[in-house]
Amino acid sequence: MPEFFPFSLNTMDMVYRNHKLELDKTIFEIQDAKESIEACEQKAPDLEKRFQFFQELRGYVRDLVECLNEKVPAINELEQRVNNLLKSRAERLIKRRQLDVQDQCREYMTNTAMVKLDVEAKEEQVRQRRAAEREARRARRRRAREAKNIVGHHDGLSSDDEESSQSLMLKFKSEIEEVSKARENIFDDVVEEFSDIEYVKDQFESWKFTYGDTYREAYIGLCLPKLMNPFIRKELLLWNPLDENCVDFEDSLWFNSLVFLGFKEGEEMERSDDDLRLLPSIVEKLIIPKMTFLVQDVWDPLSTTQTARLVNLTLKLIRDYPTVHAQNKNFRAYLEAVVARLRKTLDDDVFMPMYPLNILDNRSSGPAVFFHRQSWTCIKLLGNILSWHRLISAPVLQKLALSGLLNRYIVIGLASSHINREALQKCQAIISTFPKDWFNNLDGDSTLSQLENLCRYLVSAAKTLHKATALEKDSERLEGREMIKQMSKHLVNIHAMDHAMSLANEFSFKIS
Repeated sequence: MPEFFPFSLNTMDMVYRNHKLELDKTIFEIQDAKESIEACEQKAPDLEKRFQFFQELRGYVRDLVECLNEKVPAINELEQRVNNLLKSRAERLIKRRQLDVQDQCREYMTNTAMVKLDVEAKEEQVRQRRAAEREARRARRRRAREAKNIVGHHDGLSSDDEESSQSLMLKFKSEIEEVSKARENIFDDVVEEFSDIEYVKDQFESWKFTYGDTYREAYIGLCLPKLMNPFIRKELLLWNPLDENCVDFEDSLWFNSLVFLGFKEGEEMERSDDDLRLLPSIVEKLIIPKMTFLVQDVWDPLSTTQTARLVNLTLKLIRDYPTVHAQNKNFRAYLEAVVARLRKTLDDDVFMPMYPLNILDNRSSGPAVFFHRQSWTCIKLLGNILSWHRLISAPVLQKLALSGLLNRYIVIGLASSHINREALQKCQAIISTFPKDWFNNLDGDSTLSQLENLCRYLVSAAKTLHKATALEKDSERLEGREMIKQMSKHLVNIHAMDHAMSLANEFSFKIS
């Protein structure tokens, strides 16, 4: 037996050490468990608060979405109502202008008396009433210009887009007011926390500032544009940037409420923060489509003020919002709508009457006034089209403005009228509309091929003027020479150096 004791002692020593290790481990685990229990007990209030916060937030978001789903049809209905009002008014004014042009064309035909015999008395009365309303509108605009001391105005430069009928004006105003009241009443049956965009914004900011990790993980910044959509559409119902009294959407309460969403004073937002994309996304998905509708159905390209407002707003959006660029689907659709609307105007609203020169001799006669008014209207439209040169590609604009308007109507009108100071004024007005960058990189001495007709007219007019004044008094001859020099300057301004040099050599003067 004694020889086995060492082995048993070693075994017992090993068992003892194992038991001690297990004891130490158990003591450590007990201590760790106690610390965990204490930590959990300390975290329990925060976890309970967190749980309660998300439970309440889930309930709030669910109720908010249900509320908005019920209100969206009402917003859609009001939006459609406003769109129909604006569209019908625009169509009515454009149709009126077209009828006015038709009436004047008929009135100033050489066989006017014969035409009137074939017209029913009732139809003639309708035309006479339109003529009286047309002249009354012109008289009102003339008085307004005189009151503002506006000089250099030509008949045909006004848009003639005011209402003639007081009843129609009052009806439109009344319907707009009804829409405005209905808009204010949309959320009347809803408590403030579901109807006030400021309150909704505060709810999500509270989430971001309290539990920012979960806010980012849930991609809330990408969801907010869609959630805010009904509130913003409600506020944009009557927004019409074509209107003189329209308030910039950046001055609206909803914009000022959302512009600093997710921003905490004293802290800098990361560039990857999705909240920074909120307003650019709203502009892309709400503002641009609204502008597209206005371009298609409300905008009058013959209105210089409407066109200027639209162009300036578009340039501002491109400058300030990264989502507005040529590759964006909505913005591309908007520019396509602009081009389509300009093309429709060229097809439907442009008319240049042609009269023999003897009919135009009396500048104050009806046909002459009508001819020059239509001529200046075409020149105005040319400027309106070319005001898009920073937004629409040069080939597209040149096809619309030069091929579709300048060569098709304006130059023909110039060629069929007298060569005088007014013709030179028209040429100056035409050339002033051309973007200067079109001529910066031209090779050689020739101008754009689409401007050759204008160049040939200027050269022909200069030669005709020289012949007409060659045997006149010195004062008239000098005046004619001065006009020829001005024609040469016009050619230089459009880089038609070959034609300008031809005139300079033929009539012996230097090109300045």
